[in-house]
Amino acid sequence: MKIYNTVNLQKKHQSGVIAIGNFDGLHLGHQKVIYEAKKKAKKYKLPFGIITFEPMPVMFFNKKITNHRLNSLSQKKNQLKKLQLDFLVIIKFNKNFSSISPQNFIKKIINKKTKCRYLYVSKNFKFGYKRKGSVRTLKNFEKIYEYKNIITKPYKSKKKTISSTFIRKKIKSGDIIQANKLLNRLWSIEGKVIKGQKRGRKIGFPTCNLNISNYVIPRLGVYAVRVEASKFKRKGIANIGYRPTFNGKKLLLETNIFGINKNLYNKVINVKFIKFLRPEKKFKNLEYLKKQIKIDIEYAKK
Repeated sequence: MKIYNTVNLQKKHQSGVIAIGNFDGLHLGHQKVIYEAKKKAKKYKLPFGIITFEPMPVMFFNKKITNHRLNSLSQKKNQLKKLQLDFLVIIKFNKNFSSISPQNFIKKIINKKTKCRYLYVSKNFKFGYKRKGSVRTLKNFEKIYEYKNIITKPYKSKKKTISSTFIRKKIKSGDIIQANKLLNRLWSIEGKVIKGQKRGRKIGFPTCNLNISNYVIPRLGVYAVRVEASKFKRKGIANIGYRPTFNGKKLLLETNIFGINKNLYNKVINVKFIKFLRPEKKFKNLEYLKKQIKIDIEYAKK
């Protein structure tokens, strides 16, 4: 998969099939769009790629929105590689780009730069200055700019349309099992291990600490997890919260990895959430906390 940080595509990637969107989470609905677009590309022996935006437009326009993402850009790239695209275009979403009119977006990017022949979007796709462009706009300019706009039917589960918003709600409520089903994989938080106060080590349960960054915040509490790094894959338990027993003030993800007891500072790890075990709570003292952690570990190992 060739990754572009510009819309100046190589000739071999022009005149193909393109899907456009944020693809936050790359859930089953997104995967449906991608598989249908890939099928079209294969049928006509055309290149297939995706155009996405960084940062996500909703976070660019509203700086108060911080904990929102289902996947980081790094995760999105890795997930898309597995779907075997020919190319990925990451458009830097900034003030200049947000001021492009819908017609100029179609004319200058879709037509002149990509020479796209088949364009896949969701039915609620908005683009261009003040989000004035819609699927109707794309339809209106089809013949002028020689592309075919295709809107895939939304993916539904139990009569509910699957969306990134719906999955965020599931994660926030602690329904991680259902969120994982809709993502078709374990939802995860990836990041560099940072130094903590070593309280976990002192009570016999060393942890790797991660900042939550811009990820959506799951229900606070303890989860059974699987942790992956460049040199290992292990099960573990993770606590996401403020550590009320220690009067903590900062939100952290702390993970106790089973069978690993070495310094992982500055190493990148991927914490994959399997199931919610219990809410975060304040314990009377360290002995009560230690007893509960032992119980949590037994449940996580089941």
